[in-house]
Amino acid sequence: MEVLKLLKVKKSFGGVRALDNISIALSEGEVVMVIGPNGAGKTTLINVISGYLYPDEGRIMYMGEDITRYPPLERVGKGIVRSFQLVNTFDKLTVYENILVSVLSRKKYQYAFRKILDEYTDALEETENILKLFGLSDEADENIMSISYGDRKLVDVAISFALNPKLIMLDEPTSGVATKDKDNIMEKILDVIRKTKVTSIIIEHDMDIVFRYGVRIIVMHQGRIIADGEVEEIRKNEEIKKVLLGGVYA
Repeated sequence: MEVLKLLKVKKSFGGVRALDNISIALSEGEVVMVIGPNGAGKTTLINVISGYLYPDEGRIMYMGEDITRYPPLERVGKGIVRSFQLVNTFDKLTVYENILVSVLSRKKYQYAFRKILDEYTDALEETENILKLFGLSDEADENIMSISYGDRKLVDVAISFALNPKLIMLDEPTSGVATKDKDNIMEKILDVIRKTKVTSIIIEHDMDIVFRYGVRIIVMHQGRIIADGEVEEIRKNEEIKKVLLGGVYA
């Protein structure tokens, strides 16, 4: 089943074409990594899909529906969720409370904190399940600022998953994470994606991570898609080595 389809999407900022005639399609459960140098258009692509920006031309189809002009909150309600490159958490809350807030928001329990939270057993159980899914149960009662940056990244992604996505977009989930922790973070994220079968777009700069965990890779450069294929196909592409990777990957 086709979840997302972009048809000749264009977006410019002044004289700069950030997205130049982008056409891609993602099937249900597919995981795509998007790579490219700074300014390639990767984050603009996510902004357009999530509704933070509207394209100048082209269409965005989601589950067969044209969502090109839908605002971000309407897209979230339909299951289109994203995380940002910088961690976005409630710094005075615990790990558990950060995820619980996301669950309560999705369930539209706007006045939950004016009542006894124990009444919201469905939200409490779901929060516990998400903590287990991401391996964060042992840190549930820790203040978010007291845990490692890598685990804060995981909590940030878990908050996005608490919105029950059908399509999730992660903007550099290992950015700022210590090299020794990157594999653990990516393995946990991909394990959750596989278990939940959520269609995923992951922007990543670390080429070791990309080639270790990627299946389908889209390469962007100057607002265009210059390659879209499997890992070995991308790894062996001499033009990509020269233009994007500096020729260091064999």
